[in-house]
Amino acid sequence: MSKSLLAVIVMLAGVVPAHAAEAAPGRVCPVKPTVVLVHGAWADTSSWAGEVAALQRSGHTARAVGNPLRDLTSDAQTVRDFLDTVRGPVVLVGHSYGGSVITNAATGDPDVKALVYVDAAAPAAGENTMQLSGAGSALGGQPETLYDQAAAPGTTAKDLYLKKDVFQNSFAQDLPKTRSAGLWATQRAASTAAFMTPSKEPAWKTVPSWYFIASGDKIIVPESQRAMAKRAKSKVTEFDGGSHLALISHPEAVTRVIEDAICSLR
Repeated sequence: MSKSLLAVIVMLAGVVPAHAAEAAPGRVCPVKPTVVLVHGAWADTSSWAGEVAALQRSGHTARAVGNPLRDLTSDAQTVRDFLDTVRGPVVLVGHSYGGSVITNAATGDPDVKALVYVDAAAPAAGENTMQLSGAGSALGGQPETLYDQAAAPGTTAKDLYLKKDVFQNSFAQDLPKTRSAGLWATQRAASTAAFMTPSKEPAWKTVPSWYFIASGDKIIVPESQRAMAKRAKSKVTEFDGGSHLALISHPEAVTRVIEDAICSLR
């Protein structure tokens, strides 16, 4: 197949290979928004360190906000309250469960001009995050084989910690074992309520969106992500390889997609 024919097929499919999404060095975007990054479960704001550094090198303002991982409604309100402190346009980025959070936090906020989903959930109204992992997800097994479970004070929910083998072999399998062991040891608990809370009216119905999908994601499988991206009419970039933590292992590729969203603003 010729390169020109392949380019036409890719364009018609609405999917951009990661290598084709590379931003030219020194690309100047017409609007300078604040990029707000929301992490997912079993993680913290440091998971965005690579993207923050890359965005800052390009002259962008980037802020990573703490996601409480308690339940979707209150987590989204936490992010919405943070957005109220930011002046001017916002590009809102979510990884994993953080995608569900930005889907709810941005609804009705006129300052959020673009959404970026990174190996993330993008629920419709009434859906919960747990049901969006997709067939074949590593999280489809028995809970006792996946999580160390602790009581969550003041609630009937459980705090979940990924077991080490699941974390290293399915969550972060493309990272060096020493790195994934450190991330496993420092993971933050996620409440079962966070995954089971039904989503409300999704912001992606009215806000343009971009979707980064790593083909090696074993947590939210690519097929599920493609389906969510299609209904959200997202601009899709598929990365060959990676893992659910591609934001850590391949921050440059993720940053290019974020910059595509930034440069779309007028």
